[in-house]
Amino acid sequence: MSYPNQNPYGPPPGQQPGYGYPQQQPQPSPYGPYPGGVPGGIPGAPVLNGMPGGVKAARVMLFVLAGLNFIGLAFAVWGLGAVSKASKQATYATEDDLAAFSVGKGLLITLIVLIVIFTVFAITVAAQFGKGGKGVRVCAIIFGCATTLASFAVFPFGLIHTALGIMIIVFTSKDDGAAWFNRPRY
Repeated sequence: MSYPNQNPYGPPPGQQPGYGYPQQQPQPSPYGPYPGGVPGGIPGAPVLNGMPGGVKAARVMLFVLAGLNFIGLAFAVWGLGAVSKASKQATYATEDDLAAFSVGKGLLITLIVLIVIFTVFAITVAAQFGKGGKGVRVCAIIFGCATTLASFAVFPFGLIHTALGIMIIVFTSKDDGAAWFNRPRY
């Protein structure tokens, strides 16, 4: 028999509401509160069912920037090899020419070191997004600012780095990003 607007698993109409199987309260987890806000979690804690989309996007952008830096590193190493080869083949070079080759080599070595530092920093910060706290968020924002400012030195890739750096800053600074990085970890 079916009753309209009636819970099919509840007591039949006309019976006492407490009659039948007793209703059980959710039991707390024996392992302590779960940081995701599931039953047994901290009352009033935000429910986070995984990394928010903006934070995931910022993490992917950090990996993309690391990949672009690897491409730039390959070009810088190739350029250093070309300048070194040209300086060795310059048999009739003046002292000014040799000084220019030395300055070029020095600038390329500095650029290579900076690219390696930025790449390692991007990969390290992106790898810490899953378990990191406030420090990872601050590092990501600082990296976004540094990338945006440093990208003006190289124009073709600079626009890509500027856009990705700004989006990293925005996505990690939003409220869901703050909630993700400030969540309790056990």
